[in-house]
Amino acid sequence: MNTKKHSLQTKIIGLVLLLGLLLILLLTVFYSVMESKQIEENRGRMALQISKTVSVIPTIISAFQTSDPSKTIQPIAEKIRKETGAEFVVIGNKEGIRYSHPLKSMIGKKMRGGDNEKALHNGDYYVSKAKGSLGPSIRGKSPILNKNGDVIGIVSVGFLLEDIQHQILKNVLKVIFVSVFALLISLIGSILLARNIRKDTLGLEPYEIAALYKEKNAVLHGVKEGILAIDQDGYITMMNQPAKRLLQIKGSVRHLKVDGLFSSDYLYKVLKSGNPLIDKEVVWKEKKVIVNCTPLNDENGISGVVASFRDKTEIEHMLNTISEVKQYSEDLRAQTHEFTNKLYVLLGLLQLGEYEQAVEMIQTETKVLQIQNSIVFNQIKDTKIQAILLGKLGKASEKKITFEIVKDSYLDILPPHFKLSNLILIIGNLIDNAFEAVYDVEFPTVKFFATDLGSDIIFEISDNGKGISEIDIPLLFHKGFTTKNGTEPRGFGLSNAEEAVREMNGMIEVQSNEGSGTVFTVYLPKRHEGDEELG
Repeated sequence: MNTKKHSLQTKIIGLVLLLGLLLILLLTVFYSVMESKQIEENRGRMALQISKTVSVIPTIISAFQTSDPSKTIQPIAEKIRKETGAEFVVIGNKEGIRYSHPLKSMIGKKMRGGDNEKALHNGDYYVSKAKGSLGPSIRGKSPILNKNGDVIGIVSVGFLLEDIQHQILKNVLKVIFVSVFALLISLIGSILLARNIRKDTLGLEPYEIAALYKEKNAVLHGVKEGILAIDQDGYITMMNQPAKRLLQIKGSVRHLKVDGLFSSDYLYKVLKSGNPLIDKEVVWKEKKVIVNCTPLNDENGISGVVASFRDKTEIEHMLNTISEVKQYSEDLRAQTHEFTNKLYVLLGLLQLGEYEQAVEMIQTETKVLQIQNSIVFNQIKDTKIQAILLGKLGKASEKKITFEIVKDSYLDILPPHFKLSNLILIIGNLIDNAFEAVYDVEFPTVKFFATDLGSDIIFEISDNGKGISEIDIPLLFHKGFTTKNGTEPRGFGLSNAEEAVREMNGMIEVQSNEGSGTVFTVYLPKRHEGDEELG
């Protein structure tokens, strides 16, 4: 199920609006509650203070002794009400009969609210809430005392709760206005922030960056080449697994200096010059490594270097293997060509009526093939060695060389770690080298012997060539060394064979005397390094 993915700008704006609205709501509620309490307390204190002041005015106290107290009290109360902004200033006698009221029609009637007892009976000063003739209000109550201290009346000063709530609403609206203005500023800031982030991320959304990161990791660890990246100070920012395997590094190397982990000269050279380096050969821990370095650039200049490298030894081994497989294929074609020639000769003898010679030829070839095939197929059980030997038998026949597989040879199926490519490099090169050694000999002969007795597989290839001088024997396996003349590149066959033997943890020996031929003996351990020992 596909879900719609929102842009970073939409998310930031939405988050800012949501947080802003939530904050405004919480602050408004909090402010409203606190403002309501504060205004009510202030109005209550003000009402009580006015009522106290009115209750001690001498003119009002003495008016209680007259026949018509309202005539004196009403004007004074109304004047105080208007000047203080109170909703009402009501003065009543001990029975709660009004002597003043904003509405003259209410004068002479009993005060309402039922909250006068504490002032009239106990002489207390207090603030109360009650519903009077003008509506719900907050009131300040003060008793009126005569000269003897007796309660003769009550003053009630009040502010309507409706007016208080209206004042609270006006204050809250001011807060909301300021909050909305702040919200607009936050909205503009969030848009600018989102644009700045998009600029830093090259216009990519977070989910696109996450996808690219996953793809980058998959590519980095999927390629066979080692990849290493450093920043402008030489600290490693990235290294994939093939690089760690090639450089023999374990664990995390992030934020470590590249010095000591890899040959850093080329990396620092690219950092300094800004010019890429292509296909530079580096020797690191006895391995030849081909390195390519590319600078990383940003608006501030060179920010780092990315290096990719591969094992040159592995590449050379692969090329040599391909070359040997090609040679093996050519040997098989030579064998096919040789038998085709013999068939044509046989056909010619039959057409000429030379039946006895044809039969003799068939018997001779059959005898030779029977001897060879008996050894190859009955005593050499491994199909890889069989294929190599059959190819070389055809090649020897074409070159008129006697290629003899020693009768005592015996070889069972080789262990799985004996790869065909390595066997071609070792046996193929040694046999080809022996063929070339007997090229100018009167009766060229090359012998092959194999045995798997003991803990090693042993191959022996001997020839009756001119031999190798004692001086040249130590140089035989050096790449490029050859004792043969010619303009073509030579001297790689024995080097490749020796390298393949070393890779299989084996050894190769040479015995030779000038004029008496050469013997190459190869020892390859049956047990692969890392196999568990049987016990």
